[in-house]
Amino acid sequence: MTQLKIGAATADRIEESYEPNFNAVKFFPDWDPAVLDEHRDWLTPNHYDPASGFLKLSVHSWLLTVGGKRILIDTCVGNHKSREARPLWHQQDRPYLERLAAAGAKPEDIDMVMCTHLHVDHVGWNTRLENGRWVPTFPNARYVFSREDYDHYLAVDRDPEKGPANLGSFRDSVLPVVDAGLAQMVSGAVALDEHLKVEPAPGHTPGTIAIKLESKGERAVFCGDILHHALQVYRPHWNSFACAHAENARQSRRKVLEECAGGEMLLPAHFGAPFACNIDHKVDGFVPRFVI
Repeated sequence: MTQLKIGAATADRIEESYEPNFNAVKFFPDWDPAVLDEHRDWLTPNHYDPASGFLKLSVHSWLLTVGGKRILIDTCVGNHKSREARPLWHQQDRPYLERLAAAGAKPEDIDMVMCTHLHVDHVGWNTRLENGRWVPTFPNARYVFSREDYDHYLAVDRDPEKGPANLGSFRDSVLPVVDAGLAQMVSGAVALDEHLKVEPAPGHTPGTIAIKLESKGERAVFCGDILHHALQVYRPHWNSFACAHAENARQSRRKVLEECAGGEMLLPAHFGAPFACNIDHKVDGFVPRFVI
C-alpha cells in the first residue's frame, strides 16, 4: 500500500487493478515510438509493457484522511458491473473493499466521496449490488459531483441514439446516488472546507475538476484524468483518445503542471508505480520527480 503525507493529511492508495490495459498507439493519437526509446529506462516495467505494447495503468482511489474526515477520491470501475466494451472491466470481482478495510476504513466510515469526473473508471464503487439493486456503497457519505459533468451525461443518457452514458455507469453508479439524496453538485471553484477545494479543469470531460488539498502549508492536487500517464508530463500536448475537447484538455493539463511545479504534489488516478510525483521545470517543459 502506498501512503503519502501532505502536512497533517494522509493519502492512501486503494488499488483496484494495475496491469497492462490499453494499447499505447490507440490510447495516445500522437504516440511516437521515438518517445518510447527516449524514456525506456524508466517506463519499463512500471509504466509500459514492451511485450504487448500496452501502457501499464493503475486504476485506484485515494483515501484521504484530513481534519478528522475520511474522503475517498475517485471510485474505480466497481464489481459485478456489465462493461462488455472493456473486457478487463466486465463483471469484475476484485477485493477493493478488503483493501479499503486494510487501510482502516469500512464503507460506513467514509464521510465524503469525490469524483474528479464521471467516466466509468471513476464512479464504479459509488454503488454496489444488493438484493438485485444498485445502492450507494458509502451510506454516510456525501458524494461530490461536477454539475457540468452530471448535466452533460444526463442529456447523453436520455438520448436514445447516444445512451446509455459511459458504458452504462451513469445509470448504475451515478443515478442511484442522486436518487438516494446523497449527491452534492458543485460548479465553478468551490471551497468545501478549510482543507479541500475544487477547481474547474474542463477538457477531458466537460466538467472535470481538480481537487486541491492544503494542510499545514503543504499542498497537493488530485488530478483524475487531467493527466493519465507519466509521459504526459514530458508531452503535455498529448491527449488520450477519451478527451472530449482537445484544446481545453491541453490547457487544463498545462495549468496543473505549472501549479505542481510551484509546489503542489501530483496525485493522479492512473500513473504506474510509484503512483505520485512532484513536478520540476526543465528548460521550457516539465519533468516528474517520483515520490518514493
